[in-house]
Amino acid sequence: MIKTTVYLDTDVALSLRRMAESEGRSQAELIRDALEKYTSTRKRPKLPGLGEFRSGHTDTSERAREILREAAKKGRWR
Repeated sequence: MIKTTVYLDTDVALSLRRMAESEGRSQAELIRDALEKYTSTRKRPKLPGLGEFRSGHTDTSERAREILREAAKKGRWR
């Protein structure tokens, strides 16, 4: 896990504290659960550059192993 800091409005912090006490869970656990649910329903951003370039080849996916093998031989892929 990665530790991070989040600033909350006073009302939200108080509600969170009360909710954690009533459920017998930590505030951090409630926050993690809420963020997990939120991020799982959102669309993930595309990786930069993905699909933006054309190699001119139409068989790249079929030749992936061959291409990677050649790159490894030439020291371009490890």
